[in-house]
Amino acid sequence: MRRAGLAASAAVLIGALTVSCSSRTSIPPAGLVGSVEAQLGDASGIHLIRHVIVVMQENRSFDNYFATFPGADGIPMKDGVPTACIPDALVGHCVHPFHDRSLIDDGGPHSDAAARLDVDHGRMDGFVRMALRGRLAYCTTRRTAPQCTGTHSHARVPDSIGYHTAAEIPNYWAYAKHFVLQDHMFEGVRSWSEPAHLDMVSGWSASCENPSDPMSCHTQLDQRDDHHGQIPNQDGQPPFAWTDLSYLLFTHHISWRYFVQRGSQPDCGDQAMFCPYRGQTVDTPDIWNPLPKFRTVHQDHQLRNVQVARAYFRDARQGTLPNVTWIVPNGRDSEHPPASIANGQAWVTKIVDAAMRGPEWDSTAIFLSWDDWGGFYDHVPPPNANPQGFGLRVPGLVISPYARTGYIDHQELSTDSYLRFIEDDFLNGQRLDPTTDGRPDSRPFVAEETPGLGDLIADFDFTQPPRPPLLLPPRPTAADRRAR
Repeated sequence: MRRAGLAASAAVLIGALTVSCSSRTSIPPAGLVGSVEAQLGDASGIHLIRHVIVVMQENRSFDNYFATFPGADGIPMKDGVPTACIPDALVGHCVHPFHDRSLIDDGGPHSDAAARLDVDHGRMDGFVRMALRGRLAYCTTRRTAPQCTGTHSHARVPDSIGYHTAAEIPNYWAYAKHFVLQDHMFEGVRSWSEPAHLDMVSGWSASCENPSDPMSCHTQLDQRDDHHGQIPNQDGQPPFAWTDLSYLLFTHHISWRYFVQRGSQPDCGDQAMFCPYRGQTVDTPDIWNPLPKFRTVHQDHQLRNVQVARAYFRDARQGTLPNVTWIVPNGRDSEHPPASIANGQAWVTKIVDAAMRGPEWDSTAIFLSWDDWGGFYDHVPPPNANPQGFGLRVPGLVISPYARTGYIDHQELSTDSYLRFIEDDFLNGQRLDPTTDGRPDSRPFVAEETPGLGDLIADFDFTQPPRPPLLLPPRPTAADRRAR
């Protein structure tokens, strides 16, 4: 790891320790013994984690899921009523965020342009306006579609400003109470699903004028998924020429797999609010399965590492998980509107339970997040961190036998923090940096070194004995919830 990066990490970590919300009082803050540098570098710290699992769900803001979580930076309230009031042209006055008890939502548009309009120069007041505009654009020619009939809308107020509680998502709240909740996790890019998933595996969302030339790429936030299920361009090569993390993992002999749940996915190549579903398989390069569109994956003969999701459950059971795992859902289990959030929570719970029941639990860290805000309200303006974002705030959870107990991490984080953790754990701090990674490309910034980006090491206590699993029923009953 570079000295500058280490010093910055140490400073962020020390700052984070002073705001610890951990209930563990018998252990020094964050469980650190000795210097921060030693904890970041030696085998008793980060290298106890030999299996990183990144679980990426779809389209939820932090306030949509954790607005009322105790101790978190949720929606400001007065006498139990949100103080924010969002303009609503349909009813002719502003409306307050409300508790949304429905398991099926609409959300709102979530392109780069929609993000700017939702944020509205930090006012955070565009969410109703954009949801109404997105529904109108879709329903002009589809008046009988469920999204156009009010079947799962909250009266006349768009559910884009609704928020859920433990009543609707009890398992997510249970993970937050027992492990780590990150309340300043921002989308790595200010845009929709494909740019977010590109950033998740490469630290950049770009397009390339010449798919054979990594130096021809430039930042692109309004990606259009024009090549769903195929990899065409003028020379028959994959369209993404810049360097992704799989290149560094392959070069350093670190195992990885990207698991894709078969089915369909609803996100839209034209960034619309609603669109028809289309097929999703490991052989279908698409917005949730971007690695087959990277040139490095083909050159390194790594396409076989993109596998069906059922292989993840086999690997977890048999103790053969790779060092780095990504796993993405299909549309039904994604929580992407109009999918049921109960189905998504059940899918994630099965993923977590599989890791906890397996023989590799004691060396595992699970990072759970949502790829973009989905048009849902959030009250925290995103920082202007680098040329592609950050985007709006999304939920983030850390689940691990070494995760701190009941800790709320207030650091400024993004999905680039996942890349940084993986690089620090397995690659000796090597970054996706064209000046040092051995494969130059034209990226104008190194996302993992974004000034102010927090360090996930603060979410772990590597001095504690590995904590036992927290096994939860995928579909908890009222009795299950009362028993917690």
